[in-house]
Amino acid sequence: MKAYDGNLSVRTKKNYILSTASKTNKLKIKPIDLVKCDLKGKKQAGKRNLSTELKLHLYIYNKRKDVNAVIHTHPLYITTFASAGKKLPANILPEIYLMFREIPLAKYASPSTDEVPESIEPYVMDFNAVILSNHGLVVYGRTLEETYYMTEKLEQYAQICFNAKMLGGLKQLTKAQLKTLDDIKSTNYKSYFKKQ
Repeated sequence: MKAYDGNLSVRTKKNYILSTASKTNKLKIKPIDLVKCDLKGKKQAGKRNLSTELKLHLYIYNKRKDVNAVIHTHPLYITTFASAGKKLPANILPEIYLMFREIPLAKYASPSTDEVPESIEPYVMDFNAVILSNHGLVVYGRTLEETYYMTEKLEQYAQICFNAKMLGGLKQLTKAQLKTLDDIKSTNYKSYFKKQ
């Protein structure tokens, strides 16, 4: 996360949300940089201001009881795809297909407004990562560590896809290869995803 960009949050065992405050350097987080709120966004503790993007986090937590962490970032390569209005294909590398199957691209929404959570509504129940048009990425999972690793993996994948395009294009997996991966996934591959 560059400068103050992005935000992250976790759900506590008592169903409160701890999130990074507005204008927090994520590389130097201290306890004072965290704010506690309820699932309606009412501040419960903390000296700093809630992030203006908290609406997105709360929407996900309220829709998905299995989610305990949300990370919103503006990673370079994913945001490049988002800014070009290009969907990131999930059928290039086997491990990405197995983990994500699809990486949706949500319609544009003005940051810090209700439009942002509304833009991910078609995807929130079936996917754990959504690219936000002209904005960035939101990833959500069972733990903060898992969610961070998914974020990191997707950014690396976006860089691979970008570089492959520079070398002449992406070589998509065939239908037969995808079918084999579907069989592998259904038998012995633990997916991060809820319904895939």
